[in-house]
Amino acid sequence: MKQTPLKSSNVFTAEHPMLPKSDGCIRVVSLNLNGLRSAHQKGVLEWIEQSDADVVCMQETRLQAHQWLDHHKPPLWYTHLYPAQRAGYAGTAIYSRLPFVSVKNGLGFELCDSEGRFTVAEFERPSGGTFAIASVYFPSGSSSDEAQARKDHFLAQITPILADWRAQNRSIILCGDVNIAHKEIDLKNWKGNLKNSGFLPHERAWMDQLFSPTHLGYVDAFRHHNPRPDEYSWWSNRGQAWAKNVGWRIDYQMTSPDWQHRIEQVSIYREHRFSDHAPVMIDYRL
Repeated sequence: MKQTPLKSSNVFTAEHPMLPKSDGCIRVVSLNLNGLRSAHQKGVLEWIEQSDADVVCMQETRLQAHQWLDHHKPPLWYTHLYPAQRAGYAGTAIYSRLPFVSVKNGLGFELCDSEGRFTVAEFERPSGGTFAIASVYFPSGSSSDEAQARKDHFLAQITPILADWRAQNRSIILCGDVNIAHKEIDLKNWKGNLKNSGFLPHERAWMDQLFSPTHLGYVDAFRHHNPRPDEYSWWSNRGQAWAKNVGWRIDYQMTSPDWQHRIEQVSIYREHRFSDHAPVMIDYRL
């Protein structure tokens, strides 16, 4: 699809180069914005247009439909927002160069649907049939015991849904902020976080089941292609966490098994900061 030239200066391609997109691939990006309006002021839309992305899944958009203005949407892109009922909170969105076959909001349980935590778009596959790409925002449990209980409830509610999709052999790429680091390699200070939300034993066990071929059977697309340490997607705003790369990998692209051998390249874009999270970029062969 033809793009409209950017009005702002081209600050990303020269100073901050990105990997060229592989031929015959779609580039899917997952990014927690920590507020679309804030990220917009930091140039996220310019970056999206220059990133070669085909589909961008956003979490924590934090704006209502009436606040979602034309300047928050790249020209000629297909865009969909699913806001939380509560103003300035949560929410998800999908921006795409590819036309939507359909878009559906929610998963059918209150914690997810009242807070705009899941939206999914269907796309046509060139060889026939369709595939889905979803944006999902799991609750954080770090603020209190009550918050952790809400997070655990979300995990319990989404598990049978994920299982049903696998039973249906649904072709899907789930993009989102899961708020869990799966393994020791996925956060810098794992020893100091064994009792903290986001790295609790039962949370990690849930991730084990998510990615186990004998349980839910999804694929951690980034880790499947990149086994290296020090690859993080979130950094605390406290101290020098970003500068020293003291981070957590809590943002994922979780795919049905049919995408596993279609993963061409993966990266986490760290050259420009739009929020406390970094974009997770993956190219898939169609």
